[in-house]
Amino acid sequence: MPVHEVMCKSALTKSNLPAADYALNPYVGCSHSCRYCYASFMRRFTKHGGEKWGSFVDVRVNMPTILARELRTPRKGTVLFGSVTDCYQPLEQKYQLTRKCLEVLGQRKSGLLPGVLTKSELITRDADLLSSLGAEAGLTITSLEESVSRAFEPGASLPKQRIEALRQLHEAGVATYVFIGPILPGLTNMREILKAVKGSVGAAMAEALNLRSGGLNCEEVYQEHFPEQLKEFRAYCADPRNYATRLREEFEEACQENDITMAGFFLH
Repeated sequence: MPVHEVMCKSALTKSNLPAADYALNPYVGCSHSCRYCYASFMRRFTKHGGEKWGSFVDVRVNMPTILARELRTPRKGTVLFGSVTDCYQPLEQKYQLTRKCLEVLGQRKSGLLPGVLTKSELITRDADLLSSLGAEAGLTITSLEESVSRAFEPGASLPKQRIEALRQLHEAGVATYVFIGPILPGLTNMREILKAVKGSVGAAMAEALNLRSGGLNCEEVYQEHFPEQLKEFRAYCADPRNYATRLREEFEEACQENDITMAGFFLH
């Protein structure tokens, strides 16, 4: 996969997400290569021409320096790491941009509360920093089945590794949550996922598959790997609003059964 070291002009950007005031993305592009990725629209803002989203990564090597400069001006609120592309994707092992940016937040005493959402067990490396900063950390889990994860999220940590990461973060004193999303029709068992993380998370969120952005790419994955569930996927495509409403009800019931706070369910 082509990797390009680039320079950024800014680190913090205003966020339109309800749970974050700012966003911070040390990487553009992601080697997790999730087939349902909603962030493919970002390609038009890069210089990669016809390269397929998920086939390249730009590394913003100067981001910790830029962040330190921006924090000379006091800021308040929350900052979400990896709002567009995963900030703990494999390249973070080498570049450590996420860790360095977390360190800057601590050194500058900025008042910004960090949050992270990832599919990578690498986040446990920074459990000490996340705990000391009062951060909130979430792990995305779409299925407990390794076959599903490998088909839809080929570069991400396996589900069992993410579950273990949640356990370790929780034991380190980090506020944790599980993000079940996108819900893959016929493949995502919300009840089983919540049961698996019970005791390691304080809250859960879920998201219906976004057919306007990335979701339709999933049909060929169903056809190739999960033909038995293709009918269920097409049922969702035919009536996503009503289907997702039923999913929300199921998710709420599952959270209650496992005594986990339902922090949000996102429709499209």
